[in-house]
Amino acid sequence: MNTKIYIMNCQKELLREMLVQNITTNSYALDRVTNENKRYKLNTETASIEFIYRHIGETMNLFGYFLGVPSNIQNTTIGMLDTGQEFEIETSKLYIDMGYKMLENLIINSKDEDWSLTTDTPFFGTVSRMRLFSHILFHNSHHAGQISLTLSKGKAFSSELR
Repeated sequence: MNTKIYIMNCQKELLREMLVQNITTNSYALDRVTNENKRYKLNTETASIEFIYRHIGETMNLFGYFLGVPSNIQNTTIGMLDTGQEFEIETSKLYIDMGYKMLENLIINSKDEDWSLTTDTPFFGTVSRMRLFSHILFHNSHHAGQISLTLSKGKAFSSELR
C-alpha cells in the first residue's frame, strides 16, 4: 500500500468524521427550532433563536469565501445585533444545509495539501484552511449550545422589548 495515499484517505476520513459529528451533535438543538419557538430569548439583552439560527447558516456560507467557495448569501447577522428583524426558519435551515454541503464538497474535492494552505481573514488574520474549517465547526457548536439553552430556559419576549 502506498503510504501517501493512505494518509490522504485517512485525512479525508478524519475531516468527514468531524463534519458528520458536528452535524449530528448540533442537530439535537437545531432540529428543535420552529416558528413557535423562534422568538425565544434568554432575556431581553440576548439574541433570539431565529437570529442565532440564521447566523449559523450565514456564517458557514460566508466563511466559505475564505476557503475558495463564494456565496450569494447576504450578511444580516455577522457583527450585528438582534434588533427584532424576522427570519424565516425554512430559509435559515436551507442556509445551514447549504453550508454543511459546501463543507462536505470541500472535503471531497480538496487535495491533502490544500488544508495547510493559508487564507487571509478579517477576523483571525492569516490562518490555515484547516484552522478555519475547525473554527466553523466550533462556531456551529457554540451557537447550537446557545439555542439549546434558550430552548430549555428561554421565553418569548414581545417585539417592544426586542
